[in-house]
Amino acid sequence: MNGFMQWFKSSNKMKRWIFLILVGILFTCYGLAEILVMKEISFQEVGKVVVIFVLGFVSIILGLVFLNKRTLEVLIESTDDRMENKKNVNVKSLIFDKTVYDQGPNIVVIGGGTGLNTVLTGLKNYTNNLTAIVTISDYGEGVTNSRKELEMLPLQDVKDSIVSLASKEGEIEKLFNYEFTKGKLKGLNFSDIYFSAMKEINGNFEDSIIKSNQVINMIGKVIPVTLDEMKIVAELANRIYC
Repeated sequence: MNGFMQWFKSSNKMKRWIFLILVGILFTCYGLAEILVMKEISFQEVGKVVVIFVLGFVSIILGLVFLNKRTLEVLIESTDDRMENKKNVNVKSLIFDKTVYDQGPNIVVIGGGTGLNTVLTGLKNYTNNLTAIVTISDYGEGVTNSRKELEMLPLQDVKDSIVSLASKEGEIEKLFNYEFTKGKLKGLNFSDIYFSAMKEINGNFEDSIIKSNQVINMIGKVIPVTLDEMKIVAELANRIYC
């Protein structure tokens, strides 16, 4: 009972929307009652009834929408510890204010491939405190001419993880996957050139990947699981496959 009465406190600002719903119900019932008691209906009377009914219906809908919105705001004010200023909280502040994401849970994801990137894409919508520890492997695929030319490690999983955590995912994906078709750079991949340049600047692949977290506008960070190329090995009863 005490919880229900809290709705009527002036600070909760709910009475106005409850009142609007009651007014809407009153108008709607009045419009229906007018139709039921009328023996003859003129065009003017029909217009009057329709206007009253529509006003009542719209009032009910608006009242319900704003009442639910205000209920969410009250819940935020009372339960969300991430909000520093809980006075007059607007529900949009929790949805669109990215600063609250900095206080989200710390999550570490380990792995590689499409599954890892799908998980990262979803998690970045809930917290900024993401760390992806990513494999360095080509999963048995052939070495590209771009990798051979620039003597690069298989960084495809690292690239995909960076793309997944990028604020502008689509643009970074197009940039990283772009392959030059003309001139001396023909056949080279932009991401391979980028990481090669970062390696020259920072001295090693590890720092080049870690520094990319700052260069590219990313949510969270990506760390390679090793500085050496990983080999997938399958041991059978009669032989070993690499």
